[in-house]
Amino acid sequence: MAAQRQEPEVTVYRVPGLTGPVEIVVDRWGVPHIYAADTYDAFRAQGFNAARDRLWQIDFWRRRGLGRLAEVFGAEHVERDRAARLFLYRGDMRREWLSYGSDTKRATVAFVEGINAFVELTRRDPELLPVEFRELGYEPALWEPEDVARIRSHGLFYNVRDEVARARTLRDLPHEAEELRRRREPDRELTIPEGLDLDLIPDDVLAVYDLATSAPVFGSPAPLAPQGDVLPEGSNNWVLAGARTRSGRPLLANDPHRAAAAMPGLRYIAHLSAPGFDVIGGGEPALPGISIGHNGRIAFGLTIFAIDQEDLYVYETNPDDPYAYRYQDGWEPMRRLTETIAVRDGEPVEVELLFTRHGPVIHRDPARHTAFAVRAAWLEPGMAPYLGSMDYMRARNHDEFLAAMNRWGAPPENQVYADTDGTIAWKTGGLTPIRPNWDGTLPVPGDGRYEWAGFYDADQLPGSVNPEQGFLATANECNLPTDFPPDRHITYDWYAPSRRHRLDEVLADTNDATPESMVALQGDYVSVPARRIVTRLAELDVPEDTDGLALLLGWDGDLTADSAAAALFEVWYRRHLRPALLAKALEPHVGAEAAADTARRISPAEDLLADARIDLELVETAGDRLGPDPEKILVDTVARTLPAAVADLAGLLGPDRAQWSWGRLHVATARHPLAALLTGVPDEQLVAGPAPRGGSGDTVGNTAYGPNFVQSAGATFRLVVDVGEWDSSLAMNAPGQSGRLGDPHATDLFEPWSRDEAFPLLYNRERIDEVAERIIRLDPSA
Repeated sequence: MAAQRQEPEVTVYRVPGLTGPVEIVVDRWGVPHIYAADTYDAFRAQGFNAARDRLWQIDFWRRRGLGRLAEVFGAEHVERDRAARLFLYRGDMRREWLSYGSDTKRATVAFVEGINAFVELTRRDPELLPVEFRELGYEPALWEPEDVARIRSHGLFYNVRDEVARARTLRDLPHEAEELRRRREPDRELTIPEGLDLDLIPDDVLAVYDLATSAPVFGSPAPLAPQGDVLPEGSNNWVLAGARTRSGRPLLANDPHRAAAAMPGLRYIAHLSAPGFDVIGGGEPALPGISIGHNGRIAFGLTIFAIDQEDLYVYETNPDDPYAYRYQDGWEPMRRLTETIAVRDGEPVEVELLFTRHGPVIHRDPARHTAFAVRAAWLEPGMAPYLGSMDYMRARNHDEFLAAMNRWGAPPENQVYADTDGTIAWKTGGLTPIRPNWDGTLPVPGDGRYEWAGFYDADQLPGSVNPEQGFLATANECNLPTDFPPDRHITYDWYAPSRRHRLDEVLADTNDATPESMVALQGDYVSVPARRIVTRLAELDVPEDTDGLALLLGWDGDLTADSAAAALFEVWYRRHLRPALLAKALEPHVGAEAAADTARRISPAEDLLADARIDLELVETAGDRLGPDPEKILVDTVARTLPAAVADLAGLLGPDRAQWSWGRLHVATARHPLAALLTGVPDEQLVAGPAPRGGSGDTVGNTAYGPNFVQSAGATFRLVVDVGEWDSSLAMNAPGQSGRLGDPHATDLFEPWSRDEAFPLLYNRERIDEVAERIIRLDPSA
């Protein structure tokens, strides 16, 4: 006799502002399914539920974005708060709201009303307050709708960091060093803009920008904390036509790559059902709507399309007035604002915010009569990250989806699309500056010679519909068509194409895809760079008795967690082979004594996603960059570095080679950012893991890592949509749906995620009721 299903727990809340009752059915994986009889009641309930499950996270998001951390965390955050305020949207709010879908403001107002309703509940019933507030002695704030639109510093940004890294390399080193630092695509000769003096750019020019666009760290890093100052930002997505699937229906897959150690996770899965729309998928918990998912007619998923939306402007300032900068034939005054930052246990601090006509001033040097400002397309109206999804998530067909994408601003995206008619498509979107007389690869003088000439229309950005090959895939690589106009500068700083190459390889050979096989591809750990390097290794005349050689030559390039060869390759390639080859290539340009230090300086930071492009060139087609006899140099380098890597690995994993495995070294943890401060909370509620991981930053299953081998980025949220058979869709959201410490759904998905598993993302009410764990009823206030 079958066990009787336990009836779901029922909770009732009274919520002001609702026009009618709303029901939230929480399933066994913690996914809330919101049913409302009114569109804006659905958004009110979404806001209420976001606060119910993620209140500390969204309150922290708001405080960080608005520059209000110091008032609860103390004086050490004043400079970060000042930086955040520099990068708030400060334009006209009417123009801002009209830049999105027609009712985005109304939906956002409703969403914020829902958040505030739960915040007010916590004030009446402190038991509802998440433990972070109680432990640290502060209350969540009430929101304004404008907060959602004005905060921009949580987005994904390109390419001012690349401009500065390139400028510093050219400032200090021969131009050949820049050619060995990073590959530009499409290939383009590097030209220093007329009037730019690289010597004026200080090393810390982006210190304020980095404060504004990165999260604070509380306490000393834990031994298993990911390492790296700026965590990576990437994604995979693909879509298959019915001809390539077992069912004959399209399949859409998406796995955005963000911080792997986040607790709570950066995304939240929800289902909104109301008259006129029925949408499910992942989004940012602090925003209304869904950005990755489906609505019962169309499915959609996004990756980064790295449009260059930023420029660093370098100004000459007036020797008699450091608040004026040269513009054309005169001196133009900076706009000066004074704001007060409240400080916990301290006096309020007045800060000055400076702006040029181009944007926030991030650095000044009165002694050298210079100033620096960032112009960012993401500070224009309509550019609040992901808020544009409010429009496309309700599209009913491809034409309506394209119309919505024409208004998409930030972050810049590759969107893949599929619908129940069988259409599959790819469309890029994002506000793209027109640079009429430079290409955006380096900073430029701010004296009026280098000005944006508006923005490209969405029709001028690439896309494709129903390609003959029957699939479309993107992985942040340079995917501009071969006939794309060379003077239409999108960017030259794309991510490496290794993940895309592996996707194409697998999908081109796929004719019976299922949701399960696409989840498996999301966790594919075959490294294309590893495979190519090992293939080249087999061609070299390396002595057969070289320690470690046999292990690598018998390996297929699959970085599985249980592989000893994977562990050896990763240690050898990143810690030994790459530095040695780079140093050798640099010797003719910087001298033998400086080569090793220079190689360390220009090596790609692995926590920023891996980039093997230069390494593969040196291994496969070195030309004269390794000297007159590159083959001998490669043989000697392998013979020297491979035994050194074996010794290195023995020091890391012990001398017993039978016990070596990549997953013993390469692990993932999720850790609460306030773990060092929450001394009254049990450790098991603050940390999940460690768990062994396969892969690297080169693999489709992206598990990028820093110097301590701990995963720093990857897809904690994954989705595969079975278009038309919606209940067969699969999802994952680690470490769990809830952000409430101690909640059963706070970390319940971490272990399944670490094993690359997924759960059913149910859509039909009958199926959802079968797995209902809790029912939350929201009633209008009397």
